[in-house]
Amino acid sequence: MINNVHKLLFEPMSIGTLKLKNRYSMAPMGTLGLVDADGAYNNRGIEYYVARARGGVGLIITGVQMVENKLEQFPMPSLPCPTNHPTAYIRSAKELTERVHTYGTKIFAQLTAGWGRSCIPGFTPVEKSIAPSDAPNRFDSAVTHRELTTEEVQYFISKFVESAALAQKAGFDGVEIHAVHEGYLLDQFTMAFFNKRTDQYGGSFENRYRFAVEIVQGIKAVCGKDFPVSLRYSVKSNMKAFGEGILPDEQAEEVGRDIEEGLKAAAYLQDAGYDALNVDAGTYDSWYWNHPPNYFEPGMYRPYCKAVSEVVDIPVLMAGRMENPDLAAHAVENGIAAGISLGRPLLADPDVVNKIRRNRFEEVRPCLSCHLGCLGRMAEVGNVSCAVNPSCGREEEYKLLPTHKVKKVVVVGGGVAGMEAARIASERGHDVVLFEKSQSLGGNVIPGSQPPFKHDDKLLIQWFSGELERKGVSARMGVAADQQVIEAEQPDSVIFATGSRPNLPQWLEGIEKEHVIVAENMLMNPELVTGKTVIVLGGGLVGAEAALWMAKMGKDVTLVEVTPDIIGGPHGTCFANYQMLKELLQHERVTVLTSTGVVKLTDQGVIVRNVDSNSETRELYAEHVILALGYKSTDGLYEELANKLDVEEVFNIGDSQDARTIMAAIWDGYEVGRSL
Repeated sequence: MINNVHKLLFEPMSIGTLKLKNRYSMAPMGTLGLVDADGAYNNRGIEYYVARARGGVGLIITGVQMVENKLEQFPMPSLPCPTNHPTAYIRSAKELTERVHTYGTKIFAQLTAGWGRSCIPGFTPVEKSIAPSDAPNRFDSAVTHRELTTEEVQYFISKFVESAALAQKAGFDGVEIHAVHEGYLLDQFTMAFFNKRTDQYGGSFENRYRFAVEIVQGIKAVCGKDFPVSLRYSVKSNMKAFGEGILPDEQAEEVGRDIEEGLKAAAYLQDAGYDALNVDAGTYDSWYWNHPPNYFEPGMYRPYCKAVSEVVDIPVLMAGRMENPDLAAHAVENGIAAGISLGRPLLADPDVVNKIRRNRFEEVRPCLSCHLGCLGRMAEVGNVSCAVNPSCGREEEYKLLPTHKVKKVVVVGGGVAGMEAARIASERGHDVVLFEKSQSLGGNVIPGSQPPFKHDDKLLIQWFSGELERKGVSARMGVAADQQVIEAEQPDSVIFATGSRPNLPQWLEGIEKEHVIVAENMLMNPELVTGKTVIVLGGGLVGAEAALWMAKMGKDVTLVEVTPDIIGGPHGTCFANYQMLKELLQHERVTVLTSTGVVKLTDQGVIVRNVDSNSETRELYAEHVILALGYKSTDGLYEELANKLDVEEVFNIGDSQDARTIMAAIWDGYEVGRSL
């Protein structure tokens, strides 16, 4: 039964003449891995969208579809492209739209002009690097993007119109134009900072927005005035220079689109014929605004959407970590937005909307805003997925099937790997017992979730705890499993998920000193840091986030990392998370020393040396030293018992096998749980 407060989220709404069954839409996200060599959707792509339609959203907006693949050429298979092989595209898209419509859900095809100077190097040949005007690449200034000719711009417009007509023929209910948003090619045309053209597509306000205007006019002329066309729109760029963003609450001069022009453009684009604005903020130079990491509070786009809603009459759709239905209902009720768009939350849990409708929000698997499985996975292997939902992007192959033979399963360890294995095995019908030697479930995620900006990790632990109860797993807390305890259950399968512990190198002189604190202890007991000055040793994610938290608490913090960059550099994690964390550390005045190795710990601080030179050592002074030097597996119990237990199957998963990421731990648990 719908909560009374949330009822308005399930009222119908309209985009143009198109009626939607509720106010929820699936936000557009990249579809790498869901397309075949013809630029058509493969079976994975179809199942991916159908799962979200079955989950209850009123509208799906697909990830970007290229309107052409010659000027800015991408290797196939990469993204859908209606004009690449129209017959193949229509054949696959028709099946997609028919199946989505079965669930009463409407679907828009999002059409893109491409990346321009924001293209990640290597995605397209250097000679295919284009932009509104000659410009350096966002990520590699050695790559120069050439200026498009007037004829090429008009070619793009014709391809938008052709793609929209093909999408309409394939059964799509409308299209969304990507993008006067995020600093993509079409957005670069709108900003004087990037657009130095002297033809009719550069110079004045009207000329800079002409590209976007002629697209919607062309589509309406061919597809009909009642064929809906929405626009992905960033009302403010939050950019202070090439490659530098403006943090929340930071006072800095805008060099991209400021809010005054953003609101003027919103009304102008409405008058040009757009039927809805899908609103956010940011560019690739402030990438974290468009792909919000966990360092943002949920609902970060509310002020922007409210401002746009006040100057236009067409619907405004708002994303930005809006899965909490109280937050969403407040936004609709107060005229901030007409519709709520969910992106990554629908990767984590395709059934978010149905669970909210049934007043069971506590059962929604939370998105961590980590980007490990979505953007990170696409950058690494070219397949979209999700850190907390291993079946995302492979829904059919990873569908859980009931077991034909019920087994007694013992799981040793209540971290996320063990909990995932236990819940999946139980859901399939097995009899599962989980032993956890402490009194709390969550493992290393417990200390990791303590900083306020890690609230999503806390939600994940709560969700897992609830899932074990809902799935009927017998979780026995405060029990240190050994051979006798395990064998007393007479199990068929035993899964060791005993996790990892902080690495405390024995060679490090002074590690036992009283002012030296392991990061895990500091995170659980921040009151231990009584002094003003702090040195954090280790610039991985744990150390960098610990440094940020202490700096926010008013400490004078120095972060020391032996490698040339923190958290593995720009490719060690999602770039949006990397960029925002680095800018936050700078904003909070954390001193970051990279390529700096620790020699020993002293009573006053640490002695360090630059590892890139034979420089002399120097001493850094601080009242507290925090150790964040990585983790090592605690696999002793597995090594002791693996060949002693008289059971059918023995597994060692998660950090117990190899200390890695939260995604690796959950994926291990899912894989073993579904295979029993």
